[in-house]
Amino acid sequence: MKPYLNSLILALAIIITAFLFSNSFKNRNKSNDSISVTGLGSKDFVSDLIVWSGSFVKKSLNLKEAYAELDRDREGIKKYMTQKGIKNENIIFSAIDIQKEFDDQFDSRGNRISSTFTGYKLTQSIQIESGEVDKIEEISRQVSELINNGIEFYSNPPQYYYTKLAELKIEMIAQATSDANTRAENIASHAGSKITRLKKAVMGVFQIVAQNSSEEYSWGGSFNTASKRKTATITVKLDYELQ
Repeated sequence: MKPYLNSLILALAIIITAFLFSNSFKNRNKSNDSISVTGLGSKDFVSDLIVWSGSFVKKSLNLKEAYAELDRDREGIKKYMTQKGIKNENIIFSAIDIQKEFDDQFDSRGNRISSTFTGYKLTQSIQIESGEVDKIEEISRQVSELINNGIEFYSNPPQYYYTKLAELKIEMIAQATSDANTRAENIASHAGSKITRLKKAVMGVFQIVAQNSSEEYSWGGSFNTASKRKTATITVKLDYELQ
């Protein structure tokens, strides 16, 4: 009786196992009945904040004289900027950087044989932040007037920013999501199916490049500050279940 019972249990186990395997095999693709699509959000915009910087230098054997000359240049630059219509609160001067300079002499083996002090080099930077982008941009092009006035001024290219990036990003995510949803519906419809539950949503990298340029995109995200007119893009990947 016992061997018969063991055989019966074994047979029943085989039947149950076969049934479960068959059911699993039949439904193996149910969880894979899905579609992945990527939507794009894109927006052209014009920067509303400009940051322009530069520096001026004075050299002298006498530190006190170097300070006095730098002060005169700073006042001349400030006067020039305010006469051009830049507000005082938009003008920021940095601390003064002081360096001692030497004239070093070397032998044929590259060993220093003498060092002569040639004076103090004082450098100060100026930065201008303003929402008057066109005005500051134009002034930055005319800065050679300072050099003509005897001020040794080194101008950096302006940098352009946008103060409403958060709102722009939200708008573009909505656009990219809608684009991805439309793509998924079209693909599913042509395949004789339809999308149901959203399984997963992944936001791609936020990119800002110059408009109408060949500037390359970066895996970590580009953030162009050299151009006033820019194009922002973002991607959203959606995974849907199909029915």
